[in-house]
Amino acid sequence: MRIFDITVPISDSVPVYDGDPKAHVDTVFSLENGDMANVSAICCGVHTGTHVDAPSHFISGGRTSADIDLGKLVGACRVIQIAESVAEIGPDEISDISGVERILFKTKNSAFWNDADSKFRADYTSLSPKAAQILADKDIKLVGIDYLSIEKFESEDFRTHRILLESEVVILEGLDLRGIEPGDYEMACLPLKYIGGKGDGAPARTILIKR
Repeated sequence: MRIFDITVPISDSVPVYDGDPKAHVDTVFSLENGDMANVSAICCGVHTGTHVDAPSHFISGGRTSADIDLGKLVGACRVIQIAESVAEIGPDEISDISGVERILFKTKNSAFWNDADSKFRADYTSLSPKAAQILADKDIKLVGIDYLSIEKFESEDFRTHRILLESEVVILEGLDLRGIEPGDYEMACLPLKYIGGKGDGAPARTILIKR
């Protein structure tokens, strides 16, 4: 069994979606300073790094990240390679998904994580509303992508998000798929469970398993 960690770590330099709060990891107490223990503090938006979008992200009264069905977050998945020339994933790219319940798209976005300057990239590959509707109609449980949003940058109606979330499809964003070959895996994605705010999303440690 091989375990692949596809989680983007939270740090002071992790890129965040344009306009989202920056992440900070600070030392509160330190053994080196004579304190009794090391204690750190993390402050970040809930859509930082690898994270899930809950229905309440775009649906008023929708399910929160703490209420997501865990059965959707654990199980078989397929990593689908998307050509670097594709700017928006459409119906042609998902023509062969028979028997698939969870899909992770590996695109040109994965290479963005090689960039050390931590700047947000607006030229990421996204998922079209037409493709999102097909996935929702096929009762896909989870859809993931390898950058900070599944939606085209500066969308005016956020139809991709709304189509998926209205159908209770879990959206998993910010994956690091650089070292992952296309194919079938088992996956586990466990979002942080918290109470308060709108529950619209949560950072999630995410792994793939190949047996």
